Amino acid sequence: MKSILIIGMGRFGRHLCKNLAKLGNQIMIVDEMEENLEEMLPYVVSAKIGDCTNEAVLKSLGIDNFDLCFICIGTNFQSSLEITSMVKELGGRHVISKANRDIHAKFLLRNGADEVIYPDRDIAEKLAVRYSANHVFDYIELTDEYSIYEIPPLKIWVGKSLKELSIRNKYHISILGTKEDGHAKLMPPADYVIRPDEHLMVIGKKEDVNKILKELA
Repeated sequence: MKSILIIGMGRFGRHLCKNLAKLGNQIMIVDEMEENLEEMLPYVVSAKIGDCTNEAVLKSLGIDNFDLCFICIGTNFQSSLEITSMVKELGGRHVISKANRDIHAKFLLRNGADEVIYPDRDIAEKLAVRYSANHVFDYIELTDEYSIYEIPPLKIWVGKSLKELSIRNKYHISILGTKEDGHAKLMPPADYVIRPDEHLMVIGKKEDVNKILKELA
């Protein structure tokens, strides 16, 4: 459980707050508009109306008491930049700011952000990969080179064990788990036999996974 401050209760801020709350974190939220805070009250331990470009408002929050500080302001970059800088100066341990453009990210990182997130871009990239390939059921990018894919097994894999197939040596990927009817099983043993109707969660270089996807086509 972590102590988390979220500044900005737009659409992304609200989704972030709800999900962090479900994971048992203690959350304080701040926004200029009272109506943006009202529906979030069941999820947080504290909510405050205030303009966080005002240093006095930020000082009143006790910034250095939070494990994480999220700056979720997407419509006014100048405000986001000012708040990010002041939050860091006031003792923010780990400051995470939302960006919409690469140029914004550069300025945020130079002015106090420890990390920058691109929720719109990240979702768009994930959907593009998922829907441009017929056999990708889910996708998580880890780095520019490596990703995790949820894919069906090749026909030649069905009925054989992981040990028999030697998938890592032959295909340069690793199987992290299997998924059937929405139920996932992680880290299958070497004697696990692949079934025809299940999905495989695999990790590997994009170029290696793409070779498998071509065989599935």
